[in-house]
Amino acid sequence: MHFVIMGCGRVGSSLAHSLESQGHDVAIIDQEESAFRRLGSTFEGRRVTGVGFDRDTLHEAGIQDAYAFAAVSSGDNSNILAARVARETFGVEHVVARIYDPGRAEVYQRLGIPTVATVKWTADQMMRRLLPQGHVPELVDPSGNVVIAEVTVNPGWVGRRLTELEEATGARAAYLTRLGVATLPAADSVFQEGDLLHLAALAAELPSVERTLDGPPAVTDQ
Repeated sequence: MHFVIMGCGRVGSSLAHSLESQGHDVAIIDQEESAFRRLGSTFEGRRVTGVGFDRDTLHEAGIQDAYAFAAVSSGDNSNILAARVARETFGVEHVVARIYDPGRAEVYQRLGIPTVATVKWTADQMMRRLLPQGHVPELVDPSGNVVIAEVTVNPGWVGRRLTELEEATGARAAYLTRLGVATLPAADSVFQEGDLLHLAALAAELPSVERTLDGPPAVTDQ
């Protein structure tokens, strides 16, 4: 498949090499010709000097045949503008933009343009490990209505089926991480000590879900 990348910095050049090593055709755009030095002599794809949201530049990079477009330059405005041109003008279905400002990233995500905000992602990962509750969602759908979040589970739930956790919270078990490996839960899956539970839930109900699982299971009369 053909991929077009805007920005030949560390991320762009690494992405270009990774895609090419998997047998894909790659064109990479940068305003500075000197930036292509990062690609080295082994890169066989197209090097296009120009502005990544300029139509002529994109045509030269083969955007009309592109399976996907990645905007990973150092400028938020340039990245989002190029991503919109690729999607709205050339109809590229798979588009992603790197955004440094997490506030902007959330806005564009809700507009349907997938974004990667590196600093925010790293901070969110740290927050999940530091806070006992109020975890930052790992995934938020573009409407902001549904989230997938790793939640803390009270040890009292160890040995209980995941279906019991689902019934108690109204959420759904998206996946489990056990011994560092993510697995999809089955109907009879049991929560074990050391498991990391990732739930899909309505964003508005996530605090209630976390409060429920932060305590032990309710005692029922026999």
